[in-house]
Amino acid sequence: MKKTSRKADTEKLVKEIINGLLEKKGKRIVTLDLRKIENAVTDFYVVCSGDSNTHVNALAGSVEEEVRKALKDKPWHVEGTTNAEWVLMDYVNVVVHIFQRGPREHYNIEGLWADAIVKEYDEVA
Repeated sequence: MKKTSRKADTEKLVKEIINGLLEKKGKRIVTLDLRKIENAVTDFYVVCSGDSNTHVNALAGSVEEEVRKALKDKPWHVEGTTNAEWVLMDYVNVVVHIFQRGPREHYNIEGLWADAIVKEYDEVA
């Protein structure tokens, strides 16, 4: 049996994360491909917005459920669920940032990693 590559595994993980975000109607979903950036801390950032703390937590829960069902994987670390203005889910090769609108604009993750390859996703499943 052929072992799948890390690249293929990472891309499958990104796909399932996006599915989880779309399932709960995440807003302004983008991926930042950092693989060609020297000294990047991960392969991908996935960035998404939610409308409220309830929505942000629902998005995080949906990501966790979709990834667990499809890939039998779970995040290495999750933080921010208490106030849910910014939830970070660390899957090691992929880091998910789920923001409310104000904090997303303030921290401007996309601007910080402007050299990344950016892909936007529709807000409908």
